[in-house]
Amino acid sequence: MANRLKNARSPYLLAHAQDPVDWYPFGGEAFQKAQAEGKPIFLSVGYYACHWCHVMHRESFQDEEVAALLNAHFVPVKV
Repeated sequence: MANRLKNARSPYLLAHAQDPVDWYPFGGEAFQKAQAEGKPIFLSVGYYACHWCHVMHRESFQDEEVAALLNAHFVPVKV
């Protein structure tokens, strides 16, 4: 399942483009959605060479149950 990061130029963001989390890039679209739906932003910041970012990706953001929770209750934003 591709999300809104599929057209990103950053290798780090592209690594999350197939996550089940419905990621938004940092920007107006995410903030408008959060305001319209009354949901908080779930902000995840990382970089490609970060070991713990890859661990979080594997153990949390690729997990279907975690993704369902994030998608239902937050507007997930990846930086």
